[in-house]
Amino acid sequence: MILWKTFLYSLQLPTKQSVFRLNRIPMDITVFYMFIMLFIVSIPSLIDRLTETSSIGSDMNIVFKLIYFFMFYYLPLTIMVFLLITLIAYMFTWIAKSMHRKLKLQIFWKMIAYSTTIPFILYTVIALIIPISDSYLLLSMVYTFVLLFKIITVYPRRKK
Repeated sequence: MILWKTFLYSLQLPTKQSVFRLNRIPMDITVFYMFIMLFIVSIPSLIDRLTETSSIGSDMNIVFKLIYFFMFYYLPLTIMVFLLITLIAYMFTWIAKSMHRKLKLQIFWKMIAYSTTIPFILYTVIALIIPISDSYLLLSMVYTFVLLFKIITVYPRRKK
C-alpha cells in the first residue's frame, strides 16, 4: 500500500503537499521503490533478450538467459543509476545552499528518485512499442532537473 501511495505522490510532483509527503517516506522504501522502477524500465530489454533468435546466446536455456540478464544488465543498470542519483543529489545540495534553502543530500536523493517516475514509465511504454533513441535520456534528465529546481523553491529559506 505504501508503494502505491508513493507512486501516486511521485506523479504529483512538484506540488508542495506531495514533496513533503514523499520526504516523510523512509529511505529503505525509496530504495526498494527504485529497484522496482528500474525493473520496470528493464522489461523491454528483458523481452528482447528472451525473444531474440539470431544472437550468440539465443540457444541458451531461459533460466540462464534470466541469470545473464540480471547479472549483466539489471545489476550494472542499478549501480549506475544509484551512483548517478547520488552525484546529482550532491550537486543539487550546492545549488540549494546557494539558494539558501534547507535541504540535505538525503532529501535530494529521495526527490530525484521520485522525480524519475514519469520518465521511467514513459520510456517503458514507448520502448515496448518502438525502439527508442538515446536522446530520450537527455530529455528525461532535463525534465528531472527542472522538477528539482521547482522542488527547491518549495522548501523554505534558511533563517539568517
